Amino acid sequence: MNRLFVVNKPIFVSSNRYMGYVKRKYNTKKVGFSGTLDPFATGCLIVATGQYTKLFQYLDKTPKTYRATLWLGANSPSLDIENVDTIQEVAPFDKEEIANAITSLQGELTYYPPKFCAKKIDGKRAYELMREGKEVALKTITSTIHAIKLLNYNHPFVHFEATVSEGTYIRSLGALIADKLGVDATLSSLHRVCEGKFHYDNEKALNPFEHLAIPRNTYTGDESYLELGKKLSLEYFQTKEDGIYLVETENFYSIIEIKGGTITYKLNRLEKPKED
Repeated sequence: MNRLFVVNKPIFVSSNRYMGYVKRKYNTKKVGFSGTLDPFATGCLIVATGQYTKLFQYLDKTPKTYRATLWLGANSPSLDIENVDTIQEVAPFDKEEIANAITSLQGELTYYPPKFCAKKIDGKRAYELMREGKEVALKTITSTIHAIKLLNYNHPFVHFEATVSEGTYIRSLGALIADKLGVDATLSSLHRVCEGKFHYDNEKALNPFEHLAIPRNTYTGDESYLELGKKLSLEYFQTKEDGIYLVETENFYSIIEIKGGTITYKLNRLEKPKED
């Protein structure tokens, strides 16, 4: 079964573990997801079964929108509620001061990712090294914060929303807000609202070919060449510029790359979605 849809990942379940539930629900063995959510995070998680698991890298998944709660006075080495080690009372802030601290992060932002993250260092995940008590040195990354705003402040909890580029760490945004306020703080909740046009809609089946970040191209030659994976000639393509393209035949989709006049297959014979 080939299916693309969005699940609403529950709290305190890893994205990978949740796939076990999805496999049982849809009676399928081949399941994948895009954009890992931390165990304490909830919300939009793009899932695919069958052939459609091959399409994640081509989907248009940006920007992403999150809603988060920052707990002022709480400290956690992982910057989330899973590893809180101390809690201190802090004096309430003026709401405008908090709003200004949050909106000051809008734009291009260079920062350090959380040490408890999935980035690899010498072949091991950073969070694995941290759990082993080893020191982790991560390089700065740059993200685009398209929009960020205060939603509500009910001391000591600050609720904010951020629309960001792919790869942004919301836990780090929380830490930066805390630094600007001069207090310890950690995220106590994190919810992903959407990834591009992907949002939770009761796991409704989606047509993946309407959500690709690559352009379409038209092949005017013998369709059997394309469907059988035979060598293709540039002259039969409407668009001849270098790039990666989606190409449709009567029965299938293919993703091809044109480079220096040569055509190579990235994916071939992807079945078209069946009408519900």
